[in-house]
Amino acid sequence: MKSITDTFSPTITNMIRMDHTAVMETFHQYEIDSRPQTKKVLVSTVCLALEIHAQLEEEIFYPAMRTAGGDAGFLDRSVPEHSEMRRLIAKLRTMEPDNPDYDDTFMELMRDVMHHVADEETTLLPQAERLLADRLGELGAQMTRRRVQLAAPRAGEIAMNTVRGFPTSSMIVAAGAVLAGTYFAKRAMGPATGRRH
Repeated sequence: MKSITDTFSPTITNMIRMDHTAVMETFHQYEIDSRPQTKKVLVSTVCLALEIHAQLEEEIFYPAMRTAGGDAGFLDRSVPEHSEMRRLIAKLRTMEPDNPDYDDTFMELMRDVMHHVADEETTLLPQAERLLADRLGELGAQMTRRRVQLAAPRAGEIAMNTVRGFPTSSMIVAAGAVLAGTYFAKRAMGPATGRRH
């Protein structure tokens, strides 16, 4: 029997595209002359999303693509690109928005991300939709379950970023999405044993 997570999860390729869109939408809210607190919230939101996204790709998507015979050259350079992204994220986390290098560091991160996203969306995702056609839903459900595990310890940070960085209407929609996601995730997993229904 399929769980709620399996039934309502997007395919893995659509989930990756949604992650890309969410990061780019947040990035486009960033303005050099914004208040320092606004900058910090936007950067924190982007950084956390990128960290979770990269880990999901490395644990689930890239191995599935390797097994299916995906473009080895692209996959080989994706992990070092993630490592560079993590280096810039670590640097940003040690800086305050009033640091003269803050804007430049964030822009460098986003240039790297945009290049990576363009490569994935034009090369790897279409390839995945051919090579993994019969597994896209299963892999999407696996990624959804893992995302809940990775996000759970950071729920407070995610909530604070949402409260501080977004208009009230967006916040209400986001809170509803988080509550629905938590409900479906709990329904998909058994009691404290972690067994699936």
